[in-house]
Amino acid sequence: MVDSHTAGEPTRVVLAAESGFSLGAGSLNERLQQLRSGHDALRRAVLCEPRGSDVLVGAWLLEPDAPGCDAALIFFNNVGYLGMCGHGTIGVAATLAHLGRARPGPLRMQTPVGTVQVELLSANRATIHNVPARRHRGNVTVDVPGHGAVTGEIAWGGNWFFLVGHHPYNLDKGAVDELTGFTWAIRQALQTAGITGANGAAIDHIELYASPRDPANHSRNFVLCPGKAYDRSPCGTGTSAKLACLAADGKLAPGEIWRQEGILGTVFEGSYAWAGDPAEGIVIPSITGAAYITGEATLLFDPDDPFSAGIPE
Repeated sequence: MVDSHTAGEPTRVVLAAESGFSLGAGSLNERLQQLRSGHDALRRAVLCEPRGSDVLVGAWLLEPDAPGCDAALIFFNNVGYLGMCGHGTIGVAATLAHLGRARPGPLRMQTPVGTVQVELLSANRATIHNVPARRHRGNVTVDVPGHGAVTGEIAWGGNWFFLVGHHPYNLDKGAVDELTGFTWAIRQALQTAGITGANGAAIDHIELYASPRDPANHSRNFVLCPGKAYDRSPCGTGTSAKLACLAADGKLAPGEIWRQEGILGTVFEGSYAWAGDPAEGIVIPSITGAAYITGEATLLFDPDDPFSAGIPE
């Protein structure tokens, strides 16, 4: 295992080739299903307490089956699996550099939702060219018990987001409990109201945004992840979803830099290119950030340990 953080958000990379555990030789999505249905206890054992925490995101590093890819990734968190993870991909790039498996230059990462182009800029800094992003619906209003009507946008940035700009909250680390309560209530209200992403997909990320603290930046956000932990970074897929909304509204030109500030004040630099006809509203987001290695570990599983497979939910 190699641990890192990207703009404050931790990633734990499982080196599958060195683990002695195999998910077989099928496609990446077949291996994801194998992990999800047959070996999900490993996810909890690797990531959750007592070895990890709710905020930790895992990346299972595998051999790719897609032509021309350098690695395949399965992302997971305390409650399940993620299609894509922006901060995690930057963390994996830094991990590969740390291990001597990558030098500055291009990399191609296979994920369950598509291939991500990565430019390793240095041992600690990378740009990801994410999977295609788009705004699905704008001006969606949901009644949130205890908070009233909340209006936002539904967008895909590698995960499904509900983005809210009009709210009464100060996006400050000292207000995390309030922000968590509000965003969790929004997520539950969306589910109750049957409001989803495309094809009935659950909207499992909630993003609040407001003016930045630093005038050098364009926006500040707070993102609640599926397991009820908040993203310490500005969120790579959340920034991608934001870029798709800005593009749809004509508020950001292709190639123009958007500096997205997170709840800790760390920054991702984002831009986009149209994926095709601008009328289709699909963009390719590019996200640049820095990751730092925080540790290497070998996890031990003692058969006498009552919490060897993690603390039960």
